[in-house]
Amino acid sequence: MYQLTDVTKTYTGKRTVHALQSVDLEIGDGELVAVQGPTGGGKSTLLQMLGGLDRPTSGSVRLAGDDLARLGDGALTKARAQRIGFVFQHYNLIPTLTAAENVATALVPAKVPAAERDRRALEALASVGLAERADHLPGELSGGQQQRVAIARALVKEPQVLLADEPTGNLDESTRDEIVELLEGLWKEQGLTIVLVTHDSAVARRAQRRLRIAGGKVTEAA
Repeated sequence: MYQLTDVTKTYTGKRTVHALQSVDLEIGDGELVAVQGPTGGGKSTLLQMLGGLDRPTSGSVRLAGDDLARLGDGALTKARAQRIGFVFQHYNLIPTLTAAENVATALVPAKVPAAERDRRALEALASVGLAERADHLPGELSGGQQQRVAIARALVKEPQVLLADEPTGNLDESTRDEIVELLEGLWKEQGLTIVLVTHDSAVARRAQRRLRIAGGKVTEAA
């Protein structure tokens, strides 16, 4: 699925920051991987590389053979729109749109016809247990329900990989466990590749594989 080779990301300003340093990493099809590490250690930067949201200063980031670091802007936008699903700590839902409308927005860049967008949005909401909340606005939903909508929005594209950045960070312990169980179920049932960044060791322990990143360097965690 992913192959990162000698990936370095350097930010320059008042001082030089090496967010990633010579990272070599492979993530196989259908793996559930948790990434942990201290604040500022490079977790979010790594996820940005995997998602094609940023390009490395040097090295290659291959997704199923395509180097995201070398794709043109149009091809990279297409890859993000069709092949990669994103879930964030802050749900990033549009407050004036219903749950179904929020999910359907993910299909607009792919130019999916409106009727098909609506159908797929309802199917995605059903897959996360929110079919009956399709017409509700985000403000009418709990935090856990809003995160389920965000997950449905990522899944509606039928992506190859799901990238989740602290998806349980705003949730209480009980709701956190519900969201993790949902992600586990999707991983098992759909064969998704999931990369999950988390500070929560209870969440990380549920993953098939654990990575630690600190000082821009990635190691396998026990």
